[in-house]
Amino acid sequence: MHAQTAPLTLVDAIWPHRRVMHNVALILAFSLVIALSAQIAFPIPFSPVPITMQTLTVLLTGMLLGSRLGTLTLLAYLAEGIAGLPVFAFGTSGIVVLFGPTGGYLIGFVVAAGLVGFLAERGWDRRRVTTFLAMIGGNLAIYACGAGWLGFYLSSLSEAIMVGVLPFLIGDAMKIALAVILLPGAWALLPKE
Repeated sequence: MHAQTAPLTLVDAIWPHRRVMHNVALILAFSLVIALSAQIAFPIPFSPVPITMQTLTVLLTGMLLGSRLGTLTLLAYLAEGIAGLPVFAFGTSGIVVLFGPTGGYLIGFVVAAGLVGFLAERGWDRRRVTTFLAMIGGNLAIYACGAGWLGFYLSSLSEAIMVGVLPFLIGDAMKIALAVILLPGAWALLPKE
């Protein structure tokens, strides 16, 4: 007799019996959402890094899909951009974006989705405090990869932090607050077994 296991992620709870093609559809759908969120972009005059809605959608993707599908979604998103689809901020594309000043943030998205997905699979998206901590961890992964690469690009890590991290702290805090409301709230709406 097999014990019934609890769903790992919110998507698992909502759509438990998926086939491979369903997972492919989820990857494509979520990569499209990330691409659309990249177009909600505002340049900052003193920084090569724009303000976008990507951090929110990247972290929600990881939390909703889990580590494996979340990571695959972000890899698909990068592949779409490298292949020439206009999915990066301001409709840009190509490998040159990956090697440009914001390339570290794009790599950080993959790391962050995997990290928060791993935590979501362990129930961190079901309570406000753990959701908050998971989202902080995901943001730190994005900042570390992004500012690390930007520091190499600018030849100064401190300058990279000044123009590539500090201007985003308030906006990312608001995105985290939204996720802290949405994720545990969505779990609370699911019928109890």
